[in-house]
Amino acid sequence: MMGDKRLNDFKRRWQLVQYTECVLYAVGVAGLSYLASQSFYLGILGFVVGMAVALLLFKPWKLSSEQTVAYVDAHVPEAGYSSALLLMSPSELSNLSKLQRYRVATQLDAVIAKLKPPHQLPMAAMVMFGLIMIGLATQFMLKEFQPKDQTPSTPQSIQFAPLDSVETNAAIPKLSSTKITIHQPDYTGIANVSTENPNISAVTGAVISWQLEFDGEVSNVRMDRMGEIFTLSQKNGGFNLSQTLETSGFYSFSFEDANGNKFVTDLYSLEAIEDQTPLVEIDGLDQYSYFEFDDAKQLPLNTKVSDDFGINDAYIVATVSKGSGESVKFREETIRFDGTLSKGEKQLQLKKLLDLDKLKMDPGDELYFYVEAKDNKIPTPNISRSETYFAVIRDTITDDFAVESTLGVDQMPDYFRSQRQLIIDTEKLIKDRPSLSEKDFKFKSNELGFDQKSLRLKYGQFMGDETELQAAPGQVSSVESEHEEEEGEEKDLLDAYSHKHDSDNEHNLVEEHEGHNEEGGEEDPLHDYLHNHDDPEESTLFEKSLKAKLRDALSIMWDAELYLRLYQPEKSLPYQYKALKIIQEIKNSARIYVHRIGFDPPPIKEEKRLTGDIEAISNYDKKQEFEYQMSFASSRKAIARLEQLIKGTEFTESDRDLFQNAGNELAKKAVEEPVKYLKVLQGLRDLDKSTNRTKEHYATVQKSLLSVLPQVENNPGKGNQYEDEINRLFINELGKND
Repeated sequence: MMGDKRLNDFKRRWQLVQYTECVLYAVGVAGLSYLASQSFYLGILGFVVGMAVALLLFKPWKLSSEQTVAYVDAHVPEAGYSSALLLMSPSELSNLSKLQRYRVATQLDAVIAKLKPPHQLPMAAMVMFGLIMIGLATQFMLKEFQPKDQTPSTPQSIQFAPLDSVETNAAIPKLSSTKITIHQPDYTGIANVSTENPNISAVTGAVISWQLEFDGEVSNVRMDRMGEIFTLSQKNGGFNLSQTLETSGFYSFSFEDANGNKFVTDLYSLEAIEDQTPLVEIDGLDQYSYFEFDDAKQLPLNTKVSDDFGINDAYIVATVSKGSGESVKFREETIRFDGTLSKGEKQLQLKKLLDLDKLKMDPGDELYFYVEAKDNKIPTPNISRSETYFAVIRDTITDDFAVESTLGVDQMPDYFRSQRQLIIDTEKLIKDRPSLSEKDFKFKSNELGFDQKSLRLKYGQFMGDETELQAAPGQVSSVESEHEEEEGEEKDLLDAYSHKHDSDNEHNLVEEHEGHNEEGGEEDPLHDYLHNHDDPEESTLFEKSLKAKLRDALSIMWDAELYLRLYQPEKSLPYQYKALKIIQEIKNSARIYVHRIGFDPPPIKEEKRLTGDIEAISNYDKKQEFEYQMSFASSRKAIARLEQLIKGTEFTESDRDLFQNAGNELAKKAVEEPVKYLKVLQGLRDLDKSTNRTKEHYATVQKSLLSVLPQVENNPGKGNQYEDEINRLFINELGKND
């Protein structure tokens, strides 16, 4: 019977271990839920859910006696795989089985208490700590990326405080009722709002009304809005003021009691939300579309228009251009979208099929169009437009070169590649060399060499080296005698059709007359006036300095062509780059820059010209000094003065002016970001109140000033300070936590 009790005790210990594992998993889930949400109730819910899931997975209550016996037999050799006998009644056993049962029970009494049940407690503990660490990391990330509240101490209602210490036993008037009504512009569709929160955010153009009621006698209730003073009118026992919100800024209220004591409020923000312009998007349309004459010349236009407060109108502005040059004509049309435009909607899907034929466009005409949208803003709507798209119908009339039956020469210029294109093709050939066969590689390299030669010869025309492009005179060996002239010279078959530069009067600029050649000793009298192509030094479009550069480029092109012909493009590339560099220099030096000015010189007196009289002329010498002014100078002085006040210096009247000047400096920036500067402006404003002139408040205002001021501009120079990324981050963190 003792052995049966031992098995039951071991089974209970095994179940207890499993329950412990479930608790560890549940604690991990609860820790993750609490740390991530900072909610105690979510933490409890996480524990309950985690515990329920773990219990369903492990099911400790279903641990059977057979599982216990199997584990004991496998891990306790003394049991002799007979521990199951302990679970059976002795009356059911034979004498031998009873003897074995007694033996096993005796052996287990000393061993089973030390037997440890199977468990995964280390794994469960690791999972628990892992989930808790994930919760801590999530909490840190949420705090890091959570937008920092710039005005945590800003009150949500208007509160007055005495400007100076009030030494009287009379009751201080209190604000009994505050009502702020915001009337948004009608076109926005936003309902009017009544609130007590003085920090107002509304659409530009909204009308804001303040109604203040006091317990006690007050006078001179005024609003100070960025330096502008507005007096509240007294009506029905309260003080009222209405203003239209145009720009962002700050405001405060002040009043006087019956004894003349002044009371002021904190600074409150006015944020004007600008009405955004409509957003126009055109989907699935290329910027440029081209059509042939026989194509279906239609453009499907799918447009999406959206606006924050509603769309009033949207349409297509199309311009058709006809003709070219000085005879070009433009026709502008406004095209409506298909269907009825639903005004006031915030999003619209508009469609239109533009038919170029219906726009009466002919071949060669061009269409420029864009979509324009207007919103509901009153009185002047916001207008926006999409990008401009182009549609062109290709012209069917082209200038083709034709050869008549009597003309046997095509003198149209051949196509030739630029030096930059040759470089690109050569680099591509070098890159593709491993994948090309030797025959294809040599063929392409030779072709590039031919293109290099064509480009060299083309540039050679500018140098007058046109003889390289001349074809050899046509000859027929069997009938040579028939083409000989009386002087014994050979006649060129292409003489009637080619452009010969070797003739004495190629342009027919003067009448033909007899002259003497060099052998006769008399020089042609028109030599200095004619454009002579016979002399390469004369036949050029450039000046001599450019000719030298061009000759260098042609010489380098020879070397580039040589290595391409030798199937060594990698050696040709350096020469090609040198040639390209020289060509670019030639192009830049050949440009003409005209500086247009509007200066008209005064008329010169004829009696003063060329007299050399310079008595009335005096030299002009101008000296000007510029004084460097540091940005936010008053604010930086205020920081230094606050340091002295923290150490115990007395507050003076000059300090009041200094802090007021600092506030004026920051107010200019605060119009753009009112929320960011509200706290520091309020702190400077509170220094006017004697109750706020404490060391703690001085330190708070100084810290706020330091947080919004930009860094001082450093003078250029060599710094001796060592700073790396780690140190910089460390210093920044110290500044945040200061």
